[in-house]
Amino acid sequence: MTAPAGDLVVEAIDLRRYYRVRRGLWRDAATVHAVDGISFALRAGKTLAVVGESGSGKSTLARLVTLIELPTAGTLRLVGLDPVGADRATRRQLRRSVQMVFQDPYGSLNPRRKVGAILEEPLRINTPMTGGERRDRSLAMLAAVGLRPEHYNRYPHMFSGGQRQRIAIGRALMLNPRLVVADEPVSALDISIQAQVLNLMMDLQEQFNLAYLFISHDLSVVRHIADEVLVMYLGRPVEHGVKSLVFERPRHPYTIALLAATPHVEHGARGRSAHIRGELPSPLNPPSGCVFHGRCPHADERCRREVPEFREVDGRRVACHHTERIGTPIAAGNA
Repeated sequence: MTAPAGDLVVEAIDLRRYYRVRRGLWRDAATVHAVDGISFALRAGKTLAVVGESGSGKSTLARLVTLIELPTAGTLRLVGLDPVGADRATRRQLRRSVQMVFQDPYGSLNPRRKVGAILEEPLRINTPMTGGERRDRSLAMLAAVGLRPEHYNRYPHMFSGGQRQRIAIGRALMLNPRLVVADEPVSALDISIQAQVLNLMMDLQEQFNLAYLFISHDLSVVRHIADEVLVMYLGRPVEHGVKSLVFERPRHPYTIALLAATPHVEHGARGRSAHIRGELPSPLNPPSGCVFHGRCPHADERCRREVPEFREVDGRRVACHHTERIGTPIAAGNA
């Protein structure tokens, strides 16, 4: 059963996930702020892309939304319900409403089981369907993801990477979820196959009115599928807005640098540059003030002292003290 168009599927308000980490026998434990104040709302039929470097907290956010882990603080609502305060039965029902597609199509499917059994397993565990009903549902899903009935009795090693990811997407849809969390779902695929899988995901989204939380580091992929973009850096949000604004007029220096590092085919695009100094700081010892100040070409003493407010600027939200000065179309092209 699909959600009515526009229904709010997931809402996060100041979501946080902290970990206590031991740093050795004689040193005090440290706190890692893996997700630190993320807010968003995602409706049926829409895609929110979460982007950032490795270590920015994207996968931790995915684990929170899929209820693999519970938040340390903040509010998370799935289909209007709070999983943190819910009883076990309600939480189990909520887990059925959100499913995940993983990055590696070679590691996410059990090599010892045939495709039919892989697809039917969620139904066998979570529903009272008979064997015949499960088989019919699996065959219908194979057709939906572009595979043939004879694939039902084959093993995963008999398929290409793109076909395996189609199977993984089909498995995620077997319980009719409202939300699909896709964690780098095409990064392990050849470029020629990526577009096919993305187009399949968009077709399925339209058919079943799905909400997608799409985790990626590849902005060219995000540009193809997203409605909104949330840029994360060291666990914090730095820019969040509709795709057209973020791509055409980025207002945070980190977003500008990410876009400048993305390959372009347009004439003149190769001349754009926005270098990021150094590497991502250790989450065990994050910088004071703005977490990006140590790599930002526009940082000043205020950036080193004061955490920037995540505020409304030019139709989106940005965490930067100087965004009015640097976040212009000219800066985005020539920073």
